Amino acid sequence: MTELSLSTSSLPARLLRLYTGLALYGAGIGLQIESTLGNDPWDAFHQGLAVRTGWSIGTWIILVGALVMVFWIPLRQKPGIGTISNIVLLGLFADATIWLAPTPSHLAVRTAYLTVAIVLVGFATALYISAGLGPGPRDGLMTGLHRLGLSIRMARTLIEVSVLVTGWLLGGVVGVGTLAFALLIGPCTQVFMRLLKVT
Repeated sequence: MTELSLSTSSLPARLLRLYTGLALYGAGIGLQIESTLGNDPWDAFHQGLAVRTGWSIGTWIILVGALVMVFWIPLRQKPGIGTISNIVLLGLFADATIWLAPTPSHLAVRTAYLTVAIVLVGFATALYISAGLGPGPRDGLMTGLHRLGLSIRMARTLIEVSVLVTGWLLGGVVGVGTLAFALLIGPCTQVFMRLLKVT
């Protein structure tokens, strides 16, 4: 497999990776929510807001993404086409998956949903990064805090713990799936980045 090169890849190829990545990421979000085994921190937050308002989870993914962009201003972060596409499309793909995928009752099927979700999000993240068209709004918040002096680990931990606890208090589902996502998403993403030779 040839190595992906952001400097030489054509814009159509990079856009294909971007939008494929967003579609798969949204599908992964939808499947993890449908598994009812526990969401990642941000989606526990989105689900909690959905529970409280009656609006769809995808709607809240979009609204929260747009709101997070406000915090980019004092952090002097610059969005790209990937950032804007992330805000607009991720929630739409998540809602479409939640609507299309049957909600399973058997634990084996729910576990399969969760497993596929983690793999999809890992692969989607590698595709999204390889496109090099701008960070997602939530990742940009993390890197912006890093520029203010916080370590990446501390910035990410503060953000994720805050949204996880808030989401849980609002009624978002937190459980074994949350822990599995936290433990496996990093290694899964790294595997796909190596397979795609993304540096």
